[in-house]
Amino acid sequence: MNAAATSTTDLILADKRDGVGYLRFNRPEKHNAISYEMWQGIAKVMADFEADDTVRVVVVSGEGGRAFSAGADISQFEKQRASEDAIKEYNVASGLAHEHLTGISKPTIAKIGGYCIGGGLGIALCCDLRIATDDSTFGIPAAKLGLGYGYGGLKPLVGLVGPIRAKEILFTARQFDAAEAYDMGLINRVLPKDEIDGFVDEYTETIAGNAPLTIKACKQIVAEVCKDPDDRDLALCKQLVDACFASEDYKEGRRAFMEKRKPQFQGK
Repeated sequence: MNAAATSTTDLILADKRDGVGYLRFNRPEKHNAISYEMWQGIAKVMADFEADDTVRVVVVSGEGGRAFSAGADISQFEKQRASEDAIKEYNVASGLAHEHLTGISKPTIAKIGGYCIGGGLGIALCCDLRIATDDSTFGIPAAKLGLGYGYGGLKPLVGLVGPIRAKEILFTARQFDAAEAYDMGLINRVLPKDEIDGFVDEYTETIAGNAPLTIKACKQIVAEVCKDPDDRDLALCKQLVDACFASEDYKEGRRAFMEKRKPQFQGK
């Protein structure tokens, strides 16, 4: 069964199928460059996915086959990032998009094909897993544009590739291929272009069939582990684990194991 998720623009396509929420950037003629309206749409769609209990996993991708996203739409900067007030308004929209992408309690997969540059790479870094085609290209060209990247934008990059690699990416502003991105630890998998759809479909089917409360707990606890020790919410970690053991899904998992069948988890 297909169901549409709410967006604010037709440049963001969203639907739900078989426990999976799909968010697709629909601006192929611009290499899926992210406009102000698209930042707003991302936040709205992700909020819809979070609120829908039928959505177990989310896939983010770009239409057209040539780009995941080439980054923020620089042609809008003259108008929407030229004054202090305009910059603040733009940053609120992009910040909310990043918050919803990062903060959703469900696992997210960036399915990357082609260009994944600047703000597009930033979106991919918000996702839990990144799976890319072997012809994908990555980079952060901020140093060629005079842009500033704040703490929130750089923290996930440094966390994945380490400070030495992050400095190389940022200082050179060069583009690098999928093999190098994989070696850096930036992406989880590299696949031929004709194999990625089937691989991601299989991945999402596997994740959607697993226990949602367990996955939610694991995602949050990993996030807590990555925080500074003084900022970790260990009480929340215990609460999430306790909820798993108190759930009907835990009973179903045990029964299914004993009966040698696939469990039917309900997220309760």
